[in-house]
Amino acid sequence: MMRGMGNMQGMMKQMQKMQKEMVKEQEALNQKEFLGESTNGYVKATFTGNKHLKDLAIDEAIVDAEDVDMLQDMVVLAINDGLAKIEKETDQTMGKYTKGIPGL
Repeated sequence: MMRGMGNMQGMMKQMQKMQKEMVKEQEALNQKEFLGESTNGYVKATFTGNKHLKDLAIDEAIVDAEDVDMLQDMVVLAINDGLAKIEKETDQTMGKYTKGIPGL
């Protein structure tokens, strides 16, 4: 009976350790910058790992009052590219923690 309790404590310690590591890695991800780019790099969106848009740079070569639609498309492409990069790295970094836990 006592043996099972010791095992449980060991598991709890492991979980706490894992949780601390997860928090540390998530914080590191949040500090990291991700650059999303549109076609040919005309629009660049800089994000932090927690998906905050930090900067948006638009090359003046693409600014055309006659073609606002294309500029909007480029902005959307750059933003989606940046978010996809964050998602991919988050999955790679944090995925190892959730793979072994049922229900996550």
